[in-house]
Parts: sequence; structure tokens; C-alpha cells
Amino acid sequence: MNKRLGNPAWAWRSRLMAVFLAALGLALVARAVHLQVFDKGFLHGQAQERHLRVMETSAHRGMIIDRHGEPLAASTPVDSIWVNPAPFMAHAGAVEQLAATLGIPARPLREKLQARQGREFVYIKRHLPPQEAKRVLALDLPGLNAQREYRRYYPTGEISGHLLGFTNIDDRGLEGLELSFDSWLRGQPGQRRVLIDGGRKVIDDLGEIREARPGRDLQLSLDRRIQYLAYRELKAAVIAHQAKAGSVVVLDPRTGEVLAMVSQPPFNPNNREAISPSIARNRAVMDLFEPGSTLKPFIVATALEQGLFKPTSVIDTNPGWFTVQGNTIRDLHNYGALDLGGILAKSSNVGASRIALATSTETLWNALRNYGFGELSASGFPGERGGTLRHFQDWRPIDHATVAYGYGLSTTALQLASAYAVIAAGGERRPVSFFVPKQLPPAHRLISPATAASVSLMLEQVVREGTATAAAVPGYRVAGKTGTARKSGVGGYSERRYQAVFAGYVPASHPRLVAVVVIDEPTGGAYYGGAVAAPVFSRIMAGALRLMEIPPDNLPAGAGLVHSAETAEELG
Repeated sequence: MNKRLGNPAWAWRSRLMAVFLAALGLALVARAVHLQVFDKGFLHGQAQERHLRVMETSAHRGMIIDRHGEPLAASTPVDSIWVNPAPFMAHAGAVEQLAATLGIPARPLREKLQARQGREFVYIKRHLPPQEAKRVLALDLPGLNAQREYRRYYPTGEISGHLLGFTNIDDRGLEGLELSFDSWLRGQPGQRRVLIDGGRKVIDDLGEIREARPGRDLQLSLDRRIQYLAYRELKAAVIAHQAKAGSVVVLDPRTGEVLAMVSQPPFNPNNREAISPSIARNRAVMDLFEPGSTLKPFIVATALEQGLFKPTSVIDTNPGWFTVQGNTIRDLHNYGALDLGGILAKSSNVGASRIALATSTETLWNALRNYGFGELSASGFPGERGGTLRHFQDWRPIDHATVAYGYGLSTTALQLASAYAVIAAGGERRPVSFFVPKQLPPAHRLISPATAASVSLMLEQVVREGTATAAAVPGYRVAGKTGTARKSGVGGYSERRYQAVFAGYVPASHPRLVAVVVIDEPTGGAYYGGAVAAPVFSRIMAGALRLMEIPPDNLPAGAGLVHSAETAEELG
């Protein structure tokens, strides 16, 4: 007989243990009943918390369109492939299948995912066309997902690249107008509450928390047709003259609107991989140059406005040179006695310097500052440079003389175009803008209409019989001025590196278009502004006048306008 069974203490402990186990079992049953029946909502909530997510929905970026509503930048829907590494890597052969479908090496993909095992979200390939993404998702691998995004597309490509800039892979503006107006163009992402499974696949859409708000469209003053003309002619000139770079700006002098702005060398914003800061730079607002003889009309206008000279005043430039502070100022030839129009037509440095020296330094400095030299324009373009214009108190006599033909200060193509717009607009200055104004902005009068008219007639003489005959446009009166400036560098001004410039407007009787053409370092033989830049102006203006249907103001009696076979469609 077992002694334990006959032991009263042992029997008592056995009964106590049985009672305890029975009570524990009853407690567990009661708890289970309570959770399953009375606390069902709590358990459901806990489960949802572990699988409930708030997902962001992408917002459509606003379009950029030209003045006629033609698209310049638009966002198209794309899909980005991503995975949750843990469940994805646990599936045999998943890496190899995905790599083969995407056309990427499997080994780097595996190493990338192994290094990110602790994450739940890893991009594999972004911005795939929806059809290609659909083919990837058809693999039905655990942890494999796609996210809808948008990719920026530029229909005009390199034609408008420097002006528009571009966005990054997240559709945020990085350069140009895309950067300036990013907050306007960028939409507000939405949010949705979803249920996900262990592989982070969405298994139920529980509804929208916040609706995605698309970005707002941006309409520019740019005319896509004129932009194409300027691009085509500038590119051809840079190639023909083996130049380093170039830029063109076209404005409407009545409103200050930018109608075209192009730079060379080009870059295509659709190809992000090939973009570098040097080629993406908008040279029309960032590259500084000494304006050379294109500054002479403003010296003449200032002297006329001060009553120091009349248009018929004669200045003796004999013997074709003179000295200031031991420095010699020369003309290409000895032009003898010239009136003010002759000084501009012959581009006489001697004559322009004598006019400048007859005008006080303070008067000249204030006038040039009022035209916008040495300060930023109102364009708001990111990275725009204001140029340089030293204070008149720092001018030496030689500086006073050489500023007359554009040395000792620097400007941009946009600033120079804005300054010429003052003369074209009858002496009134309006801020430059990339937008069509809802109402005409207030103008600031710089010179009288009479002075502006006198200088305009002189600039017509420059094109008709002076240094800019290549800028002529058949059937139209053209006003403008050439400039050829030596480039400065270490050790002073170069004898081999030049900037060829032309600035002018048409039709001179009622100006509608102002343009500046800059060709940087032409090396193909010719380098003068009249030979290199003026023909580019002529070709751009001829096409633009036709596209805008601006009637001729210089046809012989009885002559009719002959239309070119080149159609608006061919011009972009």
C-alpha cells in the first residue's frame, strides 16, 4: 500500500491542487467568454490598429502654358515600384523574378534589400509607365507594391529648358520658373485610411481623410512660336560662328512682357540624367557682359534730356583718337565732324566719350541707374544677377570717358532689353514680367517723348546706313545698335575674346518688339556685333512680325506684303 495515500497531509494537498486547477480553468473560460462576447469591439480595434495605415495620395502639379494656352510643362501619371523587404525576401526567387521583369541586375537588388531589412518601405524603381508597372505587379509577390506619382514632361524640350527649369523626381521645382513658382504649381497631397496585410498590401480602402488638391496652372507671357524662332536662329548662329554660348531676349515694350528667352548651349529638361548646373544656367539673366557700344544711345539720350546737345549738334572726332589720363580712346577710322546720329551710325567711341565728358558723372550715373543698369529687374527669376555699375564717386576721368561705349559696367541680356524698351516706349519704363498683366502696370517716365523720338530716329539711321545694316527687316523700319566688347580676364582685356551684341526694336514707327542678341566668343572669323548678332535679330524679327500679323511700316508706294511660305505650324 502506498504510504502517500494514507498520509493525511498529502491527501489535503492533492485536493487543494485539484480545486486550484479547476478554478484556473473556470477563470480562463470566463476570460475567453468575456473577450469574445463582451470585449469583441476592443479586440477588433486592436487588430485594426496593427493593420490600419494612412496613405498619402499624390497631387497633380499645375501646368505651365504660354500666352495662347499651349502647354510648356505638364505632369503625367506614373507608378513607382516599392517593396516591404521582410516578406519579399522570404519568398524564394522573388528577387530574381523582379530583377528580370524590371531589367536590372539581381545581385545589387538583393544587397540593397538585405541592407534595409528593418524597413517596411524601399523604392525599387520610380516613375514607370502605368502599363509597365501593371506588368510588374502581375508577379503577385509578397511585399511588392506600386505607388501612383507624377512625372514632369516638357513638350518643347530644350527650346524652353533654360526658362522653365525642371523638377526633381518628387515633382518639386529645382530651377527656373518651376522653382520660382513652385508653391503655386505644387499641389497638396491627399490622405486615405487603408487596411494592409502583413506584406503591406492594401486589403481594404476605408475612405478619404483629405482630398488631394491639384496645383494651379501658370500662364506665361511667353509666345511658344517666337520662342522657337529665337531658339532656332540663335542655335544656328552659335554653330555657324563656332561661339562659346549665346542668348536672346524678346520683350513687348508696351507692357514689359517677356515673349521669348533662349540660351545656348541647350539642355533638355526631359532628360534629368544629363542635366548639369553649367548647361542649365539661364544665360539671359545670369551671364554678365560689358554692353559695349549698345550703351551709346543712353549716353546720347541723357545729354539730350539735359539740354547739353541737340540732335543736330556737331562733334569733331578728328583725328580719330584722343587721350584721357594717358589712355588713348580710338575710333576704327577718323570720321571727322559728326552729328549725334552720325556718332551712333559710325559707332564713334571718340564722339560718345566727348558727349559723356560734357555730362556730369552724377547725371550719367543716375540716368544709367534709372534705366536699370546695376540692379535686379522685377522679373523674379531665380539666380538673376543685377550687373555692376560703380558709384560715380569712384569714377576716374578715364571711367567717365569709357562708360560712354559700354566699358566699366556689366549687364545681362534681360537688363539691356529692358533699357531699350524705354526708348521704344517713348521714354517710359515698365517692369519686365513673365506674365500677361491683368491691367497695364504703371510706367515711370525717364526721358521725354521728344528725346525718345530723336534717339529712335538716330537708331534707325544705324540700321539704314551704319554698322547694323544686317539687322534690317524688309518692309519694316528697324531701330537698333550694335556692340562689340572685348572680354576681360586675368591680366586685362583680351585681344581674341569678344562679345557680339545687337539690341533693337521693330516697327520703329510703333514699336511692338524689342530684342537683344548676345553671341559669346565667336571664333569663326567674324566677331563684330553687326556681322554676328545683327543678322540673328533680323531673322527672328521677320518671323515674329509675320506671326503676330504686324503690318509693315516701310513699304514702297504700291508695294504689297509678300508672305513667306514658312507657316506658323512650321514655326512650332
